[in-house]
Amino acid sequence: MFKKVLIANRGEIALRVIRTCKEMGIKTVAVYSTADKDSLPVRFADEAVCIGPPVSKQSYLSIPNIIAAAEITNADAIHPGYGFLSENEKFSKVCQEHGIKFIGALPEQIAAMGDKATAKATMIAAGVPCIPGSEGLLDSLEDAKKEAKKIKYPVIMKATAGGGGKGMRIVWKEEDLEAAWDSAKQEAGAAFGNDGLYMEKFIEEPRHIEIQIAGDQHGSACHLSERDCSIQRRHQKLVEETPSPFMTDELREKMGEAAIKAALAVKYEGVGTVEFLVDKHRNFYFMEMNTRIQVEHTITEEVINFDLIKEQIKLAWGDKISGKNYYPQMHAIQCRINAEDPDHDFRPSPGRITDYHSPGGHGVRVDSHAHAGYIIPPNYDSMISKLIVVAQTRDEAILKMKRALGEYIIEGIKTTIPFHLKLMDDKNFCEGNFTTKFMETFEY
Repeated sequence: MFKKVLIANRGEIALRVIRTCKEMGIKTVAVYSTADKDSLPVRFADEAVCIGPPVSKQSYLSIPNIIAAAEITNADAIHPGYGFLSENEKFSKVCQEHGIKFIGALPEQIAAMGDKATAKATMIAAGVPCIPGSEGLLDSLEDAKKEAKKIKYPVIMKATAGGGGKGMRIVWKEEDLEAAWDSAKQEAGAAFGNDGLYMEKFIEEPRHIEIQIAGDQHGSACHLSERDCSIQRRHQKLVEETPSPFMTDELREKMGEAAIKAALAVKYEGVGTVEFLVDKHRNFYFMEMNTRIQVEHTITEEVINFDLIKEQIKLAWGDKISGKNYYPQMHAIQCRINAEDPDHDFRPSPGRITDYHSPGGHGVRVDSHAHAGYIIPPNYDSMISKLIVVAQTRDEAILKMKRALGEYIIEGIKTTIPFHLKLMDDKNFCEGNFTTKFMETFEY
């Protein structure tokens, strides 16, 4: 097994990886920017190396600085967490070149799944259901018009190098296509340095349901069931749960089989997620594959009693998967607690936490790097913690989440706790009656 793992990330995911490594007897190295010098990952890792100033490009996104930190500490593996360099083909390749194991996907797997147009072509060839749309990138506005007529409006244009909703436009009729084309190309070019667009049929009343998968270096893959991530705002997830209240046993089997096909198509190594859109008739369509651990991996762990970070490390070492699929035995919900003000359009609320008390009790888990006196820096993602509950049924999980949210004290800054409390009382949410459009009508 690896002797020392460097964690190329920060915050709660860095602490999460450090904890599992310690439980496996593996030494840890935290890297940090000057903004994070007093953080818990720095305190609890066996070693810590400063890799630059608060600006991400000069620290957490600096491949030379991270590789240098790994070399001076003799780390034999790097865990990238999520975000930052976790799905960076170049970083995975540079690790290979320096004889350091990247605990994640191989460069060619990241490349195959990172470009959305290439990923879709790969999935079609593998027999995974895909949303009707262009075969590849659209060469011109005229191509876009022809494609829209073929698949029929409404359509959605997406940036091939996109994420977070950038370079994405929904078009309901032909008269609006040209303006949408121009603005999407401009936004995609500015955000990603690549203005390539492709088009798909726009799925109305969709659910966002993802399947957790794992693959080993010996050609095997399995799935670990689904997560429903439909409660989201501006394409950013707010609440996740498993099992999905929309799921049936038949649909779970079909989606699980499709996710395994996707993993085998790229000879996937490690843990990852295949994301699908599911329409109101329970037809499902491949959306993308995330070649990393997900923020919401926690709820899967809770319902199948499985440490996904440990599995990730073991698969990177070369261990085989068990060969079976996993199904939820309980119900888990995760609320992302962000340093944001829900009363003012969820604007960021960085600053010092003056008082902090996390909830506890049976079936309650808090993954966080926050504490009293901790300063939330303005330089990074606003997530403070992940609050996870697990219970025998969905109704019990909702009640447990309400209780836990009521116990959660974070003072000195604004947080999304009041929003989540109101959500847990919402009739449509409680009845499982929601889609990815839920937040457009939810009144906080």
